[in-house]
Amino acid sequence: MKTELKQKVIGTLTVSFDRTFGRLSYPIHLRVYRLTRGFTGHRSPAGPMLILTSIGRKSGVERSNGLLYLEREGHYYVVASNGGRKNNPNWLYNVRSEPSVKVQAGSKRFDATAHVLDEIERAVAWPTLTTFYPGWAHYETLTDRPLEVIRLDPIEFDSPSPPAETA
Repeated sequence: MKTELKQKVIGTLTVSFDRTFGRLSYPIHLRVYRLTRGFTGHRSPAGPMLILTSIGRKSGVERSNGLLYLEREGHYYVVASNGGRKNNPNWLYNVRSEPSVKVQAGSKRFDATAHVLDEIERAVAWPTLTTFYPGWAHYETLTDRPLEVIRLDPIEFDSPSPPAETA
């Protein structure tokens, strides 16, 4: 199937689901994902899903979203597509305001730093992302805004030092 047609078909199907059932199913998806520690809910027909938990920029309350992601070289990439809607998703504003986030990808849970890619970084990453999930390219045709790409960098914790011996 030609790339452009594939992008349109996948994008159209996912937009239809999002607009019809998405808002009702997302809270259930998050709950099942967490209850099963990622065993159920991590894999979707579109690809792997993670849970991104950010701090609301106005409320200060934790907010969680299930997002399709691509893992490359220890980094996790998500796209602020909002299904091609005209507005950015709220979580994007949250991570811009407070880049310290929590992530669950399958059974892995970790703290991370969210980095919104600049234009040059995005231009390099975009072909790989749209090859992985062609729907993102279709979403971009539905809106006038560029779809921002966010790289989630896991925070590596140093191993704690062994306790000092007491004499």
